[in-house]
Amino acid sequence: MKKSNKVQKPSLGGIIVAEPFMANPHFKRSAVLITEFDQCGTRGFIFNKITDKSVNEAIDEFPFIDTQLYFGGPVEDDTLYYVHTIGKKLENSVMLGENLWWGGNYDQLLFLIDTKQVRPNQIRFFAGYAGWEPHQLEFEISEKSWIVHQSSPSIRADVKKWIFDYAPENLWGDVLRSMGDKYKLLANFPSDPNLN
Repeated sequence: MKKSNKVQKPSLGGIIVAEPFMANPHFKRSAVLITEFDQCGTRGFIFNKITDKSVNEAIDEFPFIDTQLYFGGPVEDDTLYYVHTIGKKLENSVMLGENLWWGGNYDQLLFLIDTKQVRPNQIRFFAGYAGWEPHQLEFEISEKSWIVHQSSPSIRADVKKWIFDYAPENLWGDVLRSMGDKYKLLANFPSDPNLN
């Protein structure tokens, strides 16, 4: 019987995780939320790499909000992006899943933060994003650089929890462990195989 070579594809609002020994320092042990996936390419945000700066330290004249800035990826890393649960309250937001959105009207966001209508646990800010040209990510998945987290309604609910409720340093392993026994072993691999 011929083995299928069909490559799993990521989905909007889905998750991909780096394979355990990915050497690229930007993506090593990263978990990425996919926010765009179409014929123009793929965009997403690494959601488990926190920076040492708060949003207010990184952005001048930004209304105060007590939250850290995350490293979203190496593309346009001098630009601010955000994922949130504010929904339709923020115009032009893109729905990714149940109670999970990205982007939206920036000036309106500043007003909502300034008037205390947005709480820190409702939004994550990212410097930069992870981007792939058309078919580039599918190729990297076929080369076993990325593992596609299989999506289901219950997993979609987990995505929001992972982004807003979990400690970033544990997320890569937590996402892999949620995928079943086959991936639990990968989650326990040391980051440096020489330490094994």
